[in-house]
Amino acid sequence: MAQDQVLHTESKNNESQKPKQGMFERGILRQAVIDSFIKLNPLTMMKNPVMFVVEIGTLLTLLMALAPGFFGAEGRVGYNFTIFLILFFTVCFANFAEALAEGRGKAQADSLKKTKADTQARKLDDKGKETLVSSTELRKGDMVLVQSGDLVPGDGEISEGLASIDESAITGESAPVIKEAGGDFSSVTGGTKVVSDWIKVRITTDPGESFLDRMISLVEGAARQKTPNEIALNTLLITLTIIFLMVVVSLPPIASYVGVKLELSTLIALLVCLIPTTIGALLSAIGIAGMDRVTRFNVLAMSGKAVEAAGDINTMILDKTGTITYGNRMASEFVPVGKRGEEEVREAAVLASLKDETPEGRSVLTLANEQGVVIDPAPYVEAEFIPFAAETRMSGMDLSGQSWRKGAVDAIKGFVTQQGGVVPESLDSETTRIAEMGGTPLAVAVDKEILGIIYLKDTVKPGMRERFEQLRRMGIRTVMCTGDNPLTAATIANEAGVDDFIAESTPEDKIRVIREEQAKGKLVAMTGDGTNDAPALAQADVGIAMNSGTVAAKEAANMVDLDSDPSKIIDVVGIGKQLLMTRGALTTFSIANDVAKYFAIVPAMFTLAIPEMKTLNFMALQSPTSAILSALIFNAIIIPLLIPLAMKGITYRPMPAVKLLRRNLLIYGLGGVIVPFIAIKGIDIILGVFL
Repeated sequence: MAQDQVLHTESKNNESQKPKQGMFERGILRQAVIDSFIKLNPLTMMKNPVMFVVEIGTLLTLLMALAPGFFGAEGRVGYNFTIFLILFFTVCFANFAEALAEGRGKAQADSLKKTKADTQARKLDDKGKETLVSSTELRKGDMVLVQSGDLVPGDGEISEGLASIDESAITGESAPVIKEAGGDFSSVTGGTKVVSDWIKVRITTDPGESFLDRMISLVEGAARQKTPNEIALNTLLITLTIIFLMVVVSLPPIASYVGVKLELSTLIALLVCLIPTTIGALLSAIGIAGMDRVTRFNVLAMSGKAVEAAGDINTMILDKTGTITYGNRMASEFVPVGKRGEEEVREAAVLASLKDETPEGRSVLTLANEQGVVIDPAPYVEAEFIPFAAETRMSGMDLSGQSWRKGAVDAIKGFVTQQGGVVPESLDSETTRIAEMGGTPLAVAVDKEILGIIYLKDTVKPGMRERFEQLRRMGIRTVMCTGDNPLTAATIANEAGVDDFIAESTPEDKIRVIREEQAKGKLVAMTGDGTNDAPALAQADVGIAMNSGTVAAKEAANMVDLDSDPSKIIDVVGIGKQLLMTRGALTTFSIANDVAKYFAIVPAMFTLAIPEMKTLNFMALQSPTSAILSALIFNAIIIPLLIPLAMKGITYRPMPAVKLLRRNLLIYGLGGVIVPFIAIKGIDIILGVFL
């Protein structure tokens, strides 16, 4: 069947498939610098309340520097202007982090927009008459003819024909895929190219609603909405900002009561250092970069919520075929029948497969080669190759009046009996044994004698056991769904190393398992490509549809794998966990920073009027002015220093949650307290040379 010819790509690092969009490419950096100033617009800054407060403080210190008499700060113009510059760069660095995260998405969107060129379409009317129209004139339900060399004018389903389609413009994968009418591989995407044969496509989207349009919108970040965790964290940051704002506002009357006059610029510096500016500056960039990492892995996430949910997955539902196993039947054993030996069966199988280019044929040669059988093809150059056909259900070759055949058992039986041959008694029993094990038996015959059987079985992909062990260390339970009988399912499950399996499963079984797990409070992920998978994909918390699958599957899922590699869900989980860890670690680091900045600024504010406050100055900072400026400078420069970490993400290592929490608290909690003390003291020493 043509459907069996679909070229599935193996799991690979997709970042190597396309030209990399480097984080610090000159063009992206230049645009990010420009955007960081454009984002100073107060209407834009209001979307980030923490940094909006910093921007207001920046404006006030600028006014104090420009009109010192109005604020009663005539002798502190230089001090106020210095604070203004530091705060200005703090805001710009925050905008730069977000603009840099958006940069790669915009670069990808520009590349996709080139693909979304207006093309000519061969529109067919009800009578089959062909009319050339612009692709922008096509509407849902229109029928178009796409021939070899044509671009597919819009998203649709193949209603007639079969063709090889180059999807590299969308997926980055150069190998074409075979698409045909009917089944789970009939979906085509606008902008892809037909490289052979022809197809009739029924358009399924109106202009502006295509898959490519959605991709452009998503990678640009225009449709990115904050996730529930991000909203909760943002609420916490706003709450802390309000609390510290109230604290700072209450300080002047308290200080006045004890005879201390606090300057407005110093109070602004204190507020900026106390509120969580570091995570406030990087929070949006972390979310954008998380979605960008998934996109660069050739997975299109419909929302940041889906990426984040992947990091919290407890249960993973996986199809056996194409996910855990190759899906192609591979030769695993040569079984003799009658009076023949295994060596004779092996040699006959090789000769019957010598010119067979199907995966099964090549696997016969590979297995024989592994067992030490190598046949020189030179004597058989003139042989007539008999290709596999649905009518005959066998293949082989003829040479000098001799025939070699392999194929379905009943077809080979018929071939032999027509020539007056006899079927061995043990053939049926061996055939039944292989079938009960979930394998596929292919009989091998030479002329009018059946020599044996080739045992074909679905092979588990290399490294799957190790990957499932990795998921187990993450605390994720894996469940394999297969239509195989329980015996075969148990064998594959044991070989692959999954935690559980469901044999002879139906689409209803998948939904039932998902709902049962969700009823226990667990988050569930699954992959699928067929229309019958759509309900389960919609039910799952993380549903990844294959790009080669049906429109229904892609619409039901919240992620689409452009490479159609079902096992990639394992990598998506890792990216989701990396996103959550990065956000949590930088939040911990940011809040821990405030402790050091508190010990730098508060003693400096009150030391002159209250000498006893010097006790808190255990960093031995040189002067109140130096202490305040050192804390502010550190507060500004830590943001760009953390941008690479926010963009790349923290490396995730599978380990128990408690151990992971302890490790991050040690690195980012304790480190977040120690690093500022060292940095602020170093900056203070440098400033001492100039002040």
